[in-house]
Amino acid sequence: MEIEKIYSNLPILETERLILRKVTLEDVEAMYLYGSDEEVSRYVTWNTHQTTSDTKDFVEFILNKYKNKQVAPWGIEYKENGKFIGTIDYVWWQPHHQMAEIGYVLSKEYWGKGITTEAVKEIIKFGFNEMDLVRIQARCFVENIGSSRVMEKSGMTFEGIIRKGMFVKGKHQDLKMYSILREEF
Repeated sequence: MEIEKIYSNLPILETERLILRKVTLEDVEAMYLYGSDEEVSRYVTWNTHQTTSDTKDFVEFILNKYKNKQVAPWGIEYKENGKFIGTIDYVWWQPHHQMAEIGYVLSKEYWGKGITTEAVKEIIKFGFNEMDLVRIQARCFVENIGSSRVMEKSGMTFEGIIRKGMFVKGKHQDLKMYSILREEF
């Protein structure tokens, strides 16, 4: 499977409560609402958005990735109210090794409702069925209990701690590593 084949026209995925679709410029305001929240940005690799201009720059970065057929996120839309509430994606994909890693962020107002787990399960299914993956992994900062729970509820297995596995926000972070294999799916 080639990256260009999937990302030349990112498919819309649908779950019981969510629509996973391309991010658009219309999503800037909604993305800024959670991107500017320090509690939301605490455990991600990017800095808290200070202005809507920061968010617009990020959305344009995503749109450029779509245009160039590169790995890029799905926007998470909540069906009940049609609101854009987060993103989920394969932050990297190595087709030759049939491996990829999931990343996600969700507006705080929707935490604790199983929404991220629902989105993760859907892109795991997509990864095994459409991307020919053998291994899907995800990592989170050790302190990020919510993200650890999402990975566990999504069927991933805890593999261990990657000590000082990433330099983010001025310091080396210890990371929890989770994965799921095709035969476990």
